Amino acid sequence: MNSPIILIGPMGAGKSSIGKRLARRLSLPYRDTDQLVEERTGVPITTIFELEGEKGFRQRENKVLAECSSAPAAVVATGGGIVILEENQKLLSANKHVVYLKASVNSQFQRTRNDKKRPLLQAEDPLLRLQQLADQRNPIYQRLANITINTDQQSMMSSAEEIIQELGLH
Repeated sequence: MNSPIILIGPMGAGKSSIGKRLARRLSLPYRDTDQLVEERTGVPITTIFELEGEKGFRQRENKVLAECSSAPAAVVATGGGIVILEENQKLLSANKHVVYLKASVNSQFQRTRNDKKRPLLQAEDPLLRLQQLADQRNPIYQRLANITINTDQQSMMSSAEEIIQELGLH
């Protein structure tokens, strides 16, 4: 395999957790676009949002995605909003291994409700915010993905194994 497996989907769908298991299982490097942005700036994403707004963060995220999508085989976990920028949609469309990890809004809420590091959830009604993001982004995830895996009712390892099966990498 000579192109990366890129995981897209909403926050709380399991992109990082499943991505790490998938990378281990396939003996591939693991990359996390959020982590790479933080490493390069030396500050948490929340600080980038405070100083540069979402637009500044998305520009930084775009540079990281461009590098990751043109690199050799790896498993790449992305941030939930990476699909917002048209440039990112083009990068993702050009990749043949884009996996949409789908999760219901209730599952997302259960998995993220205590996480203070998610700037877009620092809202008066986080559940409503998750629903708004889902309404906006789910059609984009669906359009860009080659494979869709529902992570609501299965373990991280089962999700990783399903990805391997779907990609024909057993």
